[in-house]
Amino acid sequence: MNPRFLASQTACTSDKIRIMQTTYQNSADHDLYNMKLRKIGKLAVIGDGAMGTACAIMAHARGIQEITLWSARAESGVELCKHRENKVLLPGIIIPDQITLTLDVENAIQDADLILVAVPTVYLRTTISRFVQQVSANTIPVLSVVKGLETGTLLRPSEIIETVWGKRPIAVLSGPCHAEEITRGKPTGLVVASIDGQLAKLVQESFHGDSIRIYTSNDIIGVELAAAVKNVIAIAAGISDGLNLGDNAKSALLTRALVEMMEFGMAHGADAQTFVGLAGLGDLITTCISPHGRNRSLGERLGKGETLDHILASTPKIAEGVTTAKSLYERCQELSLDMPIARSVYQVLYEHLVPRLAVKELLSREPKSEMLFDFIFKRP
Repeated sequence: MNPRFLASQTACTSDKIRIMQTTYQNSADHDLYNMKLRKIGKLAVIGDGAMGTACAIMAHARGIQEITLWSARAESGVELCKHRENKVLLPGIIIPDQITLTLDVENAIQDADLILVAVPTVYLRTTISRFVQQVSANTIPVLSVVKGLETGTLLRPSEIIETVWGKRPIAVLSGPCHAEEITRGKPTGLVVASIDGQLAKLVQESFHGDSIRIYTSNDIIGVELAAAVKNVIAIAAGISDGLNLGDNAKSALLTRALVEMMEFGMAHGADAQTFVGLAGLGDLITTCISPHGRNRSLGERLGKGETLDHILASTPKIAEGVTTAKSLYERCQELSLDMPIARSVYQVLYEHLVPRLAVKELLSREPKSEMLFDFIFKRP
């Protein structure tokens, strides 16, 4: 990567930040927006999956007084109301009575100071479209915990939200964070990214606590792309586990995958440093080694010989890396980016390449010098 290209990308990103900040500052609703950001009185959580539920419980633990958790599907909403427990995704975790469970679109976000969106990327556009009438006339800020790229458009979650709901302050919360551990109060480090520093600070202050440590960033592009790409790499890590290739192979895989993540991010104007932080390296490690990881588990089953169709049909859990792999491959083709690990995952998923042959092809690539981060951190 040419250092001058990196410098131009960084400057371009800074210009985008200044332009978008000015847009919000010139908004007719700016004063109202500032008042709302002083404190979160009501949090609206869109999506009752594992992460949406975990975020609602985390917010309750941090003292946010009014929280609504909205279910997109009637059957899951009824089950939650009946048991106050997500028996499939978070068994044994009871949702506090103070959290209001609802299926009603209007009630879910009425008078909310912050909307937290926790919907899988594949369903994000259609789900949030149900709220257009409620949010179109205001500038309620949004916090996204969605990880992925939209198939076809290749948009990041925050871009999908802006496309459907219009311009508004948006932050992204990411990092190594399995919902199972958050709900059990295990120590977790996260990063909140936004071009709006005031919003990032609000999220940090609202969710930072004894077991949750939150850092801020203005690199929303890098944080979202890291979150998306690491899911694809996790499938590769799972395949390695399924083939019993050992620790040496997995360590090498993650190291080279991190370089791929960085190059992809930088090609889109992201800050390289984001990829060695919590949203990049941190989330990559957790996703690729944890038994909770859906993408790693799917990859392991592929490595052991199961078909993708059989795996997907056998579980209600959504592995975001499956659809993201297709989007990632298409974008790499457009930009002529060489990401051999990501490409191999795509070939296994969509071209029926046998996992062991995919490994053989990776190992048979032309030997070359190890250029990890020199090309990134050199200055012109």
